[in-house]
Amino acid sequence: MLRTLPNVVRFRVAAKGDQDLLRRRHALVVVLTFLTGSADAVGFLALGGAFSSVMTGNMVLLGLSAGSGHAELAVTSGCAIVSFIAGVLAGARLVGSAQPDDPVWPRRVTRALVLELLVFLVFLVVWEVNPPSRSPHVGLGLLMLSAAALGVQSSAIQRFGVPGLSSTYLTGTLTSLIAGVAARSPWHTLRPKAHVLLALMSGAGVGALTAIHLTAWSPVLLLVPLVLVIAVSARMAE
Repeated sequence: MLRTLPNVVRFRVAAKGDQDLLRRRHALVVVLTFLTGSADAVGFLALGGAFSSVMTGNMVLLGLSAGSGHAELAVTSGCAIVSFIAGVLAGARLVGSAQPDDPVWPRRVTRALVLELLVFLVFLVVWEVNPPSRSPHVGLGLLMLSAAALGVQSSAIQRFGVPGLSSTYLTGTLTSLIAGVAARSPWHTLRPKAHVLLALMSGAGVGALTAIHLTAWSPVLLLVPLVLVIAVSARMAE
């Protein structure tokens, strides 16, 4: 039916369809960012005091541990960094690099998110078979799994090839938002950045509450958003 329309009308219909897909993609990235905030809160509060995705923060902790002689913090933050890098490498190998003819949501991004889901399923099993008073070694292993999963997610989002689009490292997003406000940029150009930052903080808040008061449910908080994104994105990639 689309082929029978005049060229101008057909172009407008296609453009509207692309805009709808872009809005849907942004919504899914926001959900993934909520997951990131939750994982960082769980990692910091329940798994040794390091972050699952904020590698800048972990590098600061690593330097701090060197200056203060805190060996345990050095191991925790260092292992999180190494695991995140491993996840990024695995994810990048799976998704490849952005191509000029890429659709709004390439299938390989969903495949990488499935890999992230598998890592978090292992996280769930390890979490559930060990009591809340788990040993520090088990906690460190859980932190490493979480960091590796978010490394995969980070490289998956890079496949979109959109400068500044991320669900894990958001200092640049905050800088861009504040600079846009200072420059009085139109709100519709700033709104997506605000959505992502709010999702990160909301995820961290919910993650903290869950880690403290509903500890056994912490892995579910990481799995449910990811399953939702995979289910929706699989249909987008058809």
